[in-house]
Amino acid sequence: MDWVYAFSGLLVGLAVGFTGVGGGSLMTPLLVLIFNVSPVIAVGTDLLYASITKMAGAFVHQKCGTVDWKAVGLLSAGSLPTTLLIALLLKHLSLDERVMGNLVSSVLSAALLLTAAVLLFKDSIRKALLSRNSNAHESHHRHLAAATIATGAVAGALVTVSSIGAGVLGTVSLLFLYPRMSTAKVVGTDIAHAVPLTAIAGMCHLALGTVDLKLLANLLIGSLPGICIGSHLSSKVPEKALRPLLAVMLALIGGKMIIS
Repeated sequence: MDWVYAFSGLLVGLAVGFTGVGGGSLMTPLLVLIFNVSPVIAVGTDLLYASITKMAGAFVHQKCGTVDWKAVGLLSAGSLPTTLLIALLLKHLSLDERVMGNLVSSVLSAALLLTAAVLLFKDSIRKALLSRNSNAHESHHRHLAAATIATGAVAGALVTVSSIGAGVLGTVSLLFLYPRMSTAKVVGTDIAHAVPLTAIAGMCHLALGTVDLKLLANLLIGSLPGICIGSHLSSKVPEKALRPLLAVMLALIGGKMIIS
């Protein structure tokens, strides 16, 4: 067992449990920038890592009653078919490792900066949405199912290429679409949706040969207890204490990847 990888998995697992964000946003760039793992292998390995890790988190959130399964179903209706289509497209294109690595790095950098912005302005987004008048809310509600499915489709495409999107797009879309949903339920619903999404995307990468199973096992040793602890504490520890720090860190990582 490599304790460095296991400890990294523990820290990322805690972050995911607390905020719903951090699986791909932290683990993939960590593997690329610190451990010099190929971007393509980092994405494939992180997807399976995220699916198993978030399965534990979803179980804890379900026991706590902080999962909206209707929203999970709508997001999945858009994300899962899109994930399969993108994976088939990547296989058909048969891009060489250098081109694929550049594609992954570009999408990853943009997604990291987007994640940082969303984390910083999360409260402002929620307050603006809650202040809308009731007529606007009723009109918005009529299109809620279609908008949720469309959001899932975008998340599926982004996750398959970069491993980022289930957390940031999931949480921000839930804030936009369900502004009255509690923070704990936003996190729990996002984590539950990420389980099938990252599992299918990860299995597609496994079929493409872009998963390091030994690395995956080491990461899971730390992440499984980490996300269980984080999920239990997510409704008790103020997210505001962690969110700015996480946002700044992601912005720095995204900038570093752009420069690289």
